[in-house]
Amino acid sequence: MGFARTCSVALVGVEGVVVEVQADLEAGIAAFTLVGLPDKSLSESRDRVRAAIVNSDAEWPQKKLTVGLSPASVPKGGSGFDLAVAAAVLGAAERIDPRVIADLVLIGELGLDGRVRPVRGVLPAVLAAAEAGYQQVVVPEQTAGEAALVPGVSVLGVRSLRQLIAVLTDEPVPTEEPPEDGRPDAMLAGLLVPGAGIGTGLAADPADGPDLADVAGQHTARRALEVAAAGSHHLLLSGPPGAGKTMLAERLPGILPPLTRQESLEVTAVHSVAGILPPGEPLVRRAPYCAPHHSATMQSLVGGGNGLPRPGAVSLAHRGVLFLDEAPEFSAKALDALRQPLESGHVVVARAAGVVRLPARFLLALAANPCPCGRHSLHGTGCECPASLIRRYQARLSGPLLDRIDLRVEARPVTRSDLLAQGGRAESTATVADRVREARARATARLAGTPWTVNGEIPGHELRTRHLVHPGALATAERDIDRGLLTARGLDRVLRVAWTVADLAGHDRPDAQDVDLALELRTGIARGVSATTGARP
Repeated sequence: MGFARTCSVALVGVEGVVVEVQADLEAGIAAFTLVGLPDKSLSESRDRVRAAIVNSDAEWPQKKLTVGLSPASVPKGGSGFDLAVAAAVLGAAERIDPRVIADLVLIGELGLDGRVRPVRGVLPAVLAAAEAGYQQVVVPEQTAGEAALVPGVSVLGVRSLRQLIAVLTDEPVPTEEPPEDGRPDAMLAGLLVPGAGIGTGLAADPADGPDLADVAGQHTARRALEVAAAGSHHLLLSGPPGAGKTMLAERLPGILPPLTRQESLEVTAVHSVAGILPPGEPLVRRAPYCAPHHSATMQSLVGGGNGLPRPGAVSLAHRGVLFLDEAPEFSAKALDALRQPLESGHVVVARAAGVVRLPARFLLALAANPCPCGRHSLHGTGCECPASLIRRYQARLSGPLLDRIDLRVEARPVTRSDLLAQGGRAESTATVADRVREARARATARLAGTPWTVNGEIPGHELRTRHLVHPGALATAERDIDRGLLTARGLDRVLRVAWTVADLAGHDRPDAQDVDLALELRTGIARGVSATTGARP
């Protein structure tokens, strides 16, 4: 009889659970039994592992073989357990020393010829292994860079089972032929989900992406865009077709600051699990940008799929921008499903197969027309939409959802003078991004030692008790509350925006002008201090 054990990782959403893979050999009729709540793809590993071991010049044990995955109560799926199962079987057969693999974490799929194929979710899997105290992991060579992002973990990248056996037995390591020059590596197909597309949810490099200088006019909307980026405030752009709402939203990721190291790891983990991490780019450094079509279902937005839920658009936009163009055209269920993640920064998806908690701290940008034809706010342009139809159309954005939107700005039609101006171009993305970075740095310094990094995350209680504005600065906001124009949640969001306006202006704390500007950006009603001049306070 022989026994060996090693470890792998089961992913539940974007969180990993270390699984002990045990192999037991005993006398009896040759058979291979796999237990421990495996799914279909994992059950098929019996055939893949047997063929891979035989084709790697190792002997398959002709005994009764039982492989157990512990803890047995955790659902396990995917082909990433193949490498660990093969190592445990070889350890039980004494082809390799069982003690060598006891403290290893192995992740990877095996081809029938013994080659190790990459799988999705390597980064969150290695993070889970590191948190559990493991210091050595073995992964496919193509994902070694992704695994190496986790500090304190020694990573071994292998291209075949032969190489792994040679390393573990101190034998000469065979060389494996890389793909021919100019041809894609077929084994990278395991990193991508069919239909997801490479780069989905990733923003373009600011140097190559669209520039704010291309947007003519729209001084108020540009100002709101800057405030939204500086404080991570949710934004609604309303106005007729052709005013530039989509142009503005597409340029929002370019003025966001680069992700911190921790944020990059969070975003990379989500994209790795979703199967949309571009090959050759193990770490996502730019804020993601996700813009689903208005026909998207609720499951595609918040997460879903067969079995355990997979990340949806709100998670793919984590630490970045989720842009919903033609927002009233989305289904009411899909829009209202955003209300909970907007407040909590995560989404909990419950399905029959289990409950998954996915990160979803994103900046929401909405674009909407005033009516189905889009000409309701224009004078003399012949809008023939009935008043009842206009009310129903505007009501598709529910009150509770709008109450969670910090900035509501109307994008008016561009004037001829703005469109045909011969003077200098408007401010570029780089110029605005510099101001946003400075404002973020002020907020980060002020919030040091707290769980928050931007003004848009600060709870209302903290704003009202520890981060106080100048005396008398809330006079206008207090009148709006008395008139029923502002809710308690609305006041909290006005205070968050006021702090961001103050950070952009270099003030130590918001004064009455900062609060009035925050109120104007939220309600669209001028408060004596206007943002429409384009001047920066």
